[in-house]
Amino acid sequence: MAEKNGNAFDFKLFRRLLGYANAYQFTFYFVALSAMLLSVFAVVRPYLLQQAIDQSFVPKDEKLILYYVCLMLAVLLLEVLFQFLFIYFANWLGQQVVRDIRVALFDHMLHFKKQYYDQSAVGRLVTRAVSDIETIASIFSQGLFMIISDLLKMLVILGFMAYKSWRLTLIVLVILPLIVYATRVFQKKMKKAFEEVRTQVSNLNSFVQERITGMKIVQMFTREATEYESFKAINERHKSAWVKTVWYNSIFFPIAEMASSVTIGLIVWFGGLSAAQNEVLTLGVVIAFIELSQMLFRPLRQIADKFNTLQMGMVAANRVFAVIDTEARITDTGTEELTVVKGAIDFTKVHFSYVQGEEVLKGITFSVKPGETVAIVGATGAGKSTIINLLNRFYEIDSGTIAIDGKAVTQISLQSLRKHIAVVLQDVFLFADTILANITLDNPNISQEEVEKAAKKIGIHDFIQSLPNGYQYDVKERGVMLSSGQRQLLSFLRAYVTNPSVLILDEATSSIDSHSEQLLQKATDKITQGRTSIVIAHRLATIKNADTIIVMDKGCIVEQGNHQELLKITDGYYRNLYEVQFSEVKEGNISL
Repeated sequence: MAEKNGNAFDFKLFRRLLGYANAYQFTFYFVALSAMLLSVFAVVRPYLLQQAIDQSFVPKDEKLILYYVCLMLAVLLLEVLFQFLFIYFANWLGQQVVRDIRVALFDHMLHFKKQYYDQSAVGRLVTRAVSDIETIASIFSQGLFMIISDLLKMLVILGFMAYKSWRLTLIVLVILPLIVYATRVFQKKMKKAFEEVRTQVSNLNSFVQERITGMKIVQMFTREATEYESFKAINERHKSAWVKTVWYNSIFFPIAEMASSVTIGLIVWFGGLSAAQNEVLTLGVVIAFIELSQMLFRPLRQIADKFNTLQMGMVAANRVFAVIDTEARITDTGTEELTVVKGAIDFTKVHFSYVQGEEVLKGITFSVKPGETVAIVGATGAGKSTIINLLNRFYEIDSGTIAIDGKAVTQISLQSLRKHIAVVLQDVFLFADTILANITLDNPNISQEEVEKAAKKIGIHDFIQSLPNGYQYDVKERGVMLSSGQRQLLSFLRAYVTNPSVLILDEATSSIDSHSEQLLQKATDKITQGRTSIVIAHRLATIKNADTIIVMDKGCIVEQGNHQELLKITDGYYRNLYEVQFSEVKEGNISL
């Protein structure tokens, strides 16, 4: 991507952007043709005005006056028609292009590995996908074609002026370099200014989104005043970035206006003297030149303004393409498609680190038999949830092998792998939609009847029916209309209806009330029945019946066995965890 080096324009980036217009070539060329015709119409009107003055106004020929008036009206109507077509289809093309870019961007973001989102601010990504994309649309609607149209107008006008009077044209050309130079300096300054604007917009979006999402924490810890001051500082930087663009505009446009007025004065002075002395120049030519000079300078001033729009679009495009060009996908080179999955899982000498040089898993090895329930316990940061992330290939391991039914997960296509694994997380995410939509995730292969049947099996159908509109109840953003326990129940149902071969429960029963825990325990017993299950839990009461319990500490497996076996280990890690959680132990009958 282009570096922020102050160059006025990045043609490589521009060509890439135009590549998205290839699918709409007919519209593209029609808009270009309309721009050419508009440049022709631009000189026809002053020419007709000159002819009307010299041929009919001065001789006072009423019929010719009417004739020229009708001609000018016809040209005006044609100009209006093509102006309409030009503006409409330029905007239409812009919207088509940004739609395609937004789809490409979102598709790319859908396949980013989890580590990318761990390191990226949500607000910045939202800015790229929404406001930056809309800014790109302005390249076509207000930038590119408008600039082309204005440049064509200027070339045609200069050619016509030179044809009519080279001396008056020289007067205009004496002033023109001043405006061109001012425009060039203006463009460079505005590019830097708009880069700063986009940066501050992203910072502002990120800050506001985070604070609104975390408003409960802000108010709980009485951080309102602190966050208010932080927002004022960010908003001040945002304002300063915009004020800089206003400053450059305030300097440029008065200079351009002054140059235009000086040009008109020189034309009137020199042309008027020449016409008064009965030279080649006529009154009509002088008046036509006054209008033509305004038509020449006006596009030049507008080009600078439209170039601002173009520059903003280019800066936005640079940022959007930077995301599209980011290689942060999990390499999906697997060709194996899982059909019938027994559920055997093998981790062999698996090493992994989120940050290079800081290992989270240190060569762990364990096996899970088909249909077996395995629990993983350990202190926070021991690496329990990392195992789940690696099994789903949300991250790539540093070394070792992870296999399902004897096939390395790298040999299995990502879609096929994840299709057979269902995960129930502690932090349940629900979309602002109905309960049914959050359960099926709009999978057309899962009917409401199947959802209701599954809900009855795990014992939560009555709870859903008790809500207004039942399965059509709108849970609002992130499921705020439901309690944490209710959201957790829905996540169990969401996992169950997919009929997974491997089920993962990651702290799924923590931080809930006793009534919800009873329902969740029933749901857990039901959905783990007959399938391979991996349960991560802090509450040892929820995993005492697991076939195998894996105890982890600092990225290593320190103990392994069933509940009773691990309790027999003197000064064992699991036994110590148990004794911390449960202080009342019956003599000779240790139970949970």
